[in-house]
Amino acid sequence: MRILTVIYEFPPIGGGGGKAAYDICKGLAAHGHQVTVLTAHMVGLPFEEFKDGMRVIRISSLRRDKFGASFSTMLAYVLAGLWAGLRLIRLDRPDIIHTHFAVPSGALAWALSTLTGIPYILTAHLGDVPGGVPEKTERWFRWIKPFTRPIWERAEKVIAVSEHTRQLAVQQYPVDIHVIHNGADVRHLSPSQLKVSEPPNLVFAGRFVPQKNPFVIIQTLARLKDLDWRCDLLGDGPLWEDVKREIDTMGLSERFTLHGWVTPETVLEQFSHSDILFMPSLSEGLPVVGVQALAAGLAIVASDIGGFLDLVDNERNGYLLHPHDVPAFANALRKLISKPEVLRNFREASIEKARQFDIEKIVEQYQSILQNALRGK
Repeated sequence: MRILTVIYEFPPIGGGGGKAAYDICKGLAAHGHQVTVLTAHMVGLPFEEFKDGMRVIRISSLRRDKFGASFSTMLAYVLAGLWAGLRLIRLDRPDIIHTHFAVPSGALAWALSTLTGIPYILTAHLGDVPGGVPEKTERWFRWIKPFTRPIWERAEKVIAVSEHTRQLAVQQYPVDIHVIHNGADVRHLSPSQLKVSEPPNLVFAGRFVPQKNPFVIIQTLARLKDLDWRCDLLGDGPLWEDVKREIDTMGLSERFTLHGWVTPETVLEQFSHSDILFMPSLSEGLPVVGVQALAAGLAIVASDIGGFLDLVDNERNGYLLHPHDVPAFANALRKLISKPEVLRNFREASIEKARQFDIEKIVEQYQSILQNALRGK
């Protein structure tokens, strides 16, 4: 198949959704399919490159930040992508379009499909659904929701990255939705030998935004000063300076390391030296860092919301708690940090659970759906 993937943020910019798309594209290319990615450009990146078997084309979109996109940059991507996409279709004649994110990438896929007749499938992430990430998208959906319905309805197939995302979506859009989880390269990420660090090392990976709830990390670990631990914070965003200030105020600057924005490769490297993923997020679809943490054999202490429900078997490979329950987070982490054998058992359980999210299985599911959608045309 000749596949045109339409996505407005793709590594090295964007978050976990872009990384999930990258792994899927890489896997489909490895299966012998011709994969072209149409994504947004940012200063410092090439406008075109070939990487991991795929062709990546970046178009101007006024984007300035790796960690976030404004409504204007999304609109610019759709407008620029319409012209670029039609030109690509005329030259490459793709068989099918695969779009990640109903907004804004889905709008571009819908327009290209309407104009050319090429079918598309849609992979929906949590932020695509009204109510999924209210602190981030509620004000947008107040007026764009009526325009999003055709995007979902025209798709040959709609995929949600988690059961939570699917359940929210079916309440808003009258379409059949299939769940395919985000995946990870389980076989290469899983450690050959599992050893608990001394002292245990916690890690957070994500944007420093209200949705990720980073201050709860500091408030929780401030209750565990009597234990020996270290914590790495991977990411950047508008709350970065406030987080750093809070760490200093709590007298924890020697315990925390703030790395700033890092590449996906650096995240994986850090996971290989870590023991616990701590993610007290307010909302999540199916976080790629969570899947990668499973594969790397990390225990997961996270909020009892969204995709973490798919990743964590409570009290077996981690703990699921209310995102604002600082005492409960502190008690859970105390059990893991103070008892290395318990932590080791949790980590081994994560490696076992990671097999459900093997990227090879995920890619095979996408390949089957793409082929069936093409036959449906």
